[in-house]
Amino acid sequence: MASWASLGPRFLPFADVATPEVPLSRLLRLSLFQVSVGMALVLLVGTLNRVMIVELGVPASLVAIMVALPLVFAPFRALIGHRSDTHRSSLGWRRVPFIWRGTLLQFGGFAIMPFALLVLAGKGEAANAPEWVGLVSAGLSFLMVGAGVHIVQTAGLALATDLTPTRMQPRVVGLMYVMLLLGMIASALIFGVALENFSPGRLVQVIQGAAMTAIMLNLIAIWKQEALAVGNAVHPVAPDPTFRESWDQFCRGPQAIRRLIIVGIGTMAFAMADILLEPFGGQILHLSVATTTKLTALLAFGGLLGFGYASRVLSGGGDPYRLAFLGAAIGLPAFAMVIGAQPLGMPSVFLVGNFLIGFGGALFGHATLTATMHSAPKEQAGLALGAWGAVQATAAGVGMALSGAMRDVTNLLLGPDRQIFGFVAEAGGYLAVYTLEIGLLLVTIAAITPLVRRRLGRRTGSTTQPFSETGLQSGQ
Repeated sequence: MASWASLGPRFLPFADVATPEVPLSRLLRLSLFQVSVGMALVLLVGTLNRVMIVELGVPASLVAIMVALPLVFAPFRALIGHRSDTHRSSLGWRRVPFIWRGTLLQFGGFAIMPFALLVLAGKGEAANAPEWVGLVSAGLSFLMVGAGVHIVQTAGLALATDLTPTRMQPRVVGLMYVMLLLGMIASALIFGVALENFSPGRLVQVIQGAAMTAIMLNLIAIWKQEALAVGNAVHPVAPDPTFRESWDQFCRGPQAIRRLIIVGIGTMAFAMADILLEPFGGQILHLSVATTTKLTALLAFGGLLGFGYASRVLSGGGDPYRLAFLGAAIGLPAFAMVIGAQPLGMPSVFLVGNFLIGFGGALFGHATLTATMHSAPKEQAGLALGAWGAVQATAAGVGMALSGAMRDVTNLLLGPDRQIFGFVAEAGGYLAVYTLEIGLLLVTIAAITPLVRRRLGRRTGSTTQPFSETGLQSGQ
């Protein structure tokens, strides 16, 4: 932590959020919970979906449902954030109890997951096990990991905003998401090396190693982060608002519902490809497991650069809606390059497309998150982050489940011998999904355009001021 902190604002995005009360080393230590979340996302969305589809022979539609199962808990993120806002304990803690409960769920899910997957695929000694055992156990493991990830991330981000001044809260959230991407990059590279020579035994080792790593990282992250206040929080002066009251107050904010709708459509547009990029690389472009796993690292690297660029633009007074517009627009050529990689016979085009998807998605995500944070009522950091996260994660889950089913159904309708516009027969399902994503991005651009125009109209009619003092604080 000291070595990272010594790099300072010159090299670390968002490093200027440190204060004398909360030094950068403390914030970086807290951000380790995002590293564990990034590791879980890479394992579920990247590595395991490729392994299950290609190596274990599980149908893509079933894999899509399994990967989407963790997102069943996504709609509850707003409730989790509200509960952590108003939680009272004898120690005065609000966020730490939620982070720890989420960590235990995450650990338990990883502990049983590898064996559940082997039973599901009917491999080795599990070949004679009843099919329902594999389905139930695998579904339970994915649900536990998903619940843990959502609880840890929601309460952890809220704790990060608690520790920093109000004016710096959006930037500290940005720092946390940079650490999430760094965790994804490192995890993808490590998983790629570990699974270079794939075997069921190696799969068990990798997933159980992830379970131990997650619980250690989260324990270090929350150590001495939230101050003890014995007896001060047990009897609040006034009753806390109910979730419904807090939610109604949040929704009364300017453009609150429109922002959430934009987040949902745009996130689905970027997320539908998550479960298919690695199988596309393996099945259509004939890339190895190690190579396709590293695609996740390339996607995360694009996201890291996107968050860094978004930080500079927004801290300099940039319009978040225009930045979200730019992110969605970058996605259009990115998906076009992914589509064209196979008929062109150029895997490098596929790699560039992956990078641009990560870059555009990061611009879009950071911009919408910043807009949500600035418009949140006081004392509702957890609820605001939970609402944004709930919509984003739910849209991502629906998109991933839809993408797998859409791929299988399209390939079934086309048949094994039919080619489309120079694509091999197996590429038809992937092509349908990527085309739909381009359409959703166009819808997102259309929904953001009025907000960009309104912002431009107000700016031309008034004196330009720093972003933190105008725009979002007035709800625009």
